[in-house]
Amino acid sequence: MTAATHSSLFPRVPESADAVLDGLDPEQREVATALHGPVCVLAGAGTGKTRAITHRIAYGVRAGILPPASVLAVTFTNRAAGEMRGRLRQLGAGGVQARTFHSAALRQLQYFWPKVIGGELPRLLERKIQLVAESAARCRIRLDRNELRDVTSEIEWAKVTQTVPADYPAAVAKSLRDAPRDPAEISQIYGTYEQLKRDRAVIDFEDVLLLTVGILQDRHDIADQIRRQYQHFVVDEYQDVSPLQQRLLDLWLGDRESLCVVGDASQTIYSFTGATPDHLLNFRTRHPSATVVKLVRDYRSTPEVVHLANGLLSQARGRAAEHRLELISQRDPGPDPAYVEYADEPAEAEGTARRIRDLIADGVPAGEIAVLYRVNAQSEVYEQALTDAGVPYQLRGAERFFERQEVREAGVALRGAARAGGNDSLLEDAEDLPAQVRAVLSTKGWTTEPPAGSGAVRDRWESLAALVRLAEDFSRVRPEATLADLVAELDERAAAQHAPTVQGVTLASLHAAKGLEWDAVFLVGLTEGMMPITYAKTDEQVEEERRLLYVGVTRARVHLSLSWALSRSPGGRASRRPTRFLKGMRPGSAAPGAPGAAGAGGVERGSRRKRRGPVLCRVCGKTLTDAGEMKLMRCEDCPSDMDEALYERLREWRSDQAKQLGQPAYCVFTDKTLMAIAEAVPGDSHELSGISGVGGRKLERFGADVLAICAGQDPDVDVAEDADES
Repeated sequence: MTAATHSSLFPRVPESADAVLDGLDPEQREVATALHGPVCVLAGAGTGKTRAITHRIAYGVRAGILPPASVLAVTFTNRAAGEMRGRLRQLGAGGVQARTFHSAALRQLQYFWPKVIGGELPRLLERKIQLVAESAARCRIRLDRNELRDVTSEIEWAKVTQTVPADYPAAVAKSLRDAPRDPAEISQIYGTYEQLKRDRAVIDFEDVLLLTVGILQDRHDIADQIRRQYQHFVVDEYQDVSPLQQRLLDLWLGDRESLCVVGDASQTIYSFTGATPDHLLNFRTRHPSATVVKLVRDYRSTPEVVHLANGLLSQARGRAAEHRLELISQRDPGPDPAYVEYADEPAEAEGTARRIRDLIADGVPAGEIAVLYRVNAQSEVYEQALTDAGVPYQLRGAERFFERQEVREAGVALRGAARAGGNDSLLEDAEDLPAQVRAVLSTKGWTTEPPAGSGAVRDRWESLAALVRLAEDFSRVRPEATLADLVAELDERAAAQHAPTVQGVTLASLHAAKGLEWDAVFLVGLTEGMMPITYAKTDEQVEEERRLLYVGVTRARVHLSLSWALSRSPGGRASRRPTRFLKGMRPGSAAPGAPGAAGAGGVERGSRRKRRGPVLCRVCGKTLTDAGEMKLMRCEDCPSDMDEALYERLREWRSDQAKQLGQPAYCVFTDKTLMAIAEAVPGDSHELSGISGVGGRKLERFGADVLAICAGQDPDVDVAEDADES
């Protein structure tokens, strides 16, 4: 019995209410059939919580117990709400509302505002940061770009915790929150910001919740009207609710208890936004008659990954830790987690890229691999390393799939071809649905082979390729389907924001990875000061960092790598230590009071570069830390003595080699490496090997050509033949 992680993309709608329950394990079935009274589902990572609650809603709807229009399911992201709508549609419960808190509140506010206040709802401020900047300027407080973002976040925190400007300094002191500026200054900026909004008749996203709460508190007739419409509530990720969201939920409910909440206190990682697990942990106190179900069968991860996840939480402290769930893997055994130590951050990035390239060669799709880090600033060195390795990647946080321009254009083209049918000359030679889609999308930029590079052109191709794969999956499940059927499916998915997967290794922060999963996960930069982050001072803050690592570990299905670097840059002092959270799990370490290590195997030593001093700019002498600058051996803005003619000859040669090999140009050498060669003009293999980006493999394959070009000669080596021989 397994959860539906890898089930068909297009399952058939169950024929009856009882059929909705097919395939659920005993605990999931208990959730699905608990349709009355308060219900609390404590669901560990990978235990099929979304499956359980969507089947609960669908079973209630199909059995005639829950009228679809009377159910409101709320969660925290548009992606999660879209996934829930998609699953409900597949289960035959498409009439149920599944929304975020903000989306549900905004619909109600837009409807009732003319009746309560009169006129149209004030314009919604999409981005508040510009108004916060103006407020700071009016207060004669100078903020740099980072401080501006932080102060904006503080205002958001104050509003979701229902703290007015005058009370902000006291609230910060009480919560032991580390304010980015003097709390009195932030209070002043906050107050000015609120006044500017009133003057300009605009509201922000937090106001949507605050105003809805205000209307429901003041107008009992409107509260009663909403309660008559929505009689059954389901709240996903309940550990992440803020005090303001809980207040809104209480007003929606009134004195009823027709509520089902789902959450895991061990995955509370957003306290900086005002989220608190207290509402989940206090649920049974507030609702003594609640049905409580624990989901601990982990269908996502192998026993080895689950063992590490459980070990992390076994050392946790605090109230959330007292309610931790001991997961039980339902999968076959897999490889042990890898613990890898590197000399420096560039070595860690390059080693990670090599391991990813090996996994892809072994058959793991790039889209099923993720590199997760603590802060977004860590992404750059991995972007460079993956580019150097010829591995496609995507940064988490891009615009939604169906909102991308190329996807909208593809939809228009497919819709036009479906209407034209046999009259469209593009479809004359297309034998089946996937062939028709490939023919249509070829006019929009899709090709059988991806373009070189990882920029906008590659992003566009990946989007179109995702549509092609979707058509192939759709055709396998429904061999009789037409192009019109596929267009209808795309329209429904767009409405539900149920997007297909774009292929490419995912680079994401640990926070952005919440709710996602991959076959292989690389957790990088796991050193003290980064995990836990250096500004985590209190016990509660440190424990949240532990939970953040737990979330990262539980994203992995099969392959898991945990790595750290002893220094930041090549030649730096090896003063860093791996995170304290791995004590007792990392081989060779032991938790306090533990007799030995809990992990299996040993710590691998990543490729260690030959020890050398700091990399210095050869123009100004400054120590270099940026990976790109270290390739050039100079600061980016220092004057270059590059031989422009040599650089152009190298670029032409690289283009020829890439064509012969059938690979993107950057797989031969990156632009930065070619610039470094053109600046250094190496005279022999030893000098060439000293240039960053020219490893032993590339030196052997391309070295003779490059040295010949640097010497003003014509290369005479056929790389394609060499590649075939090797």
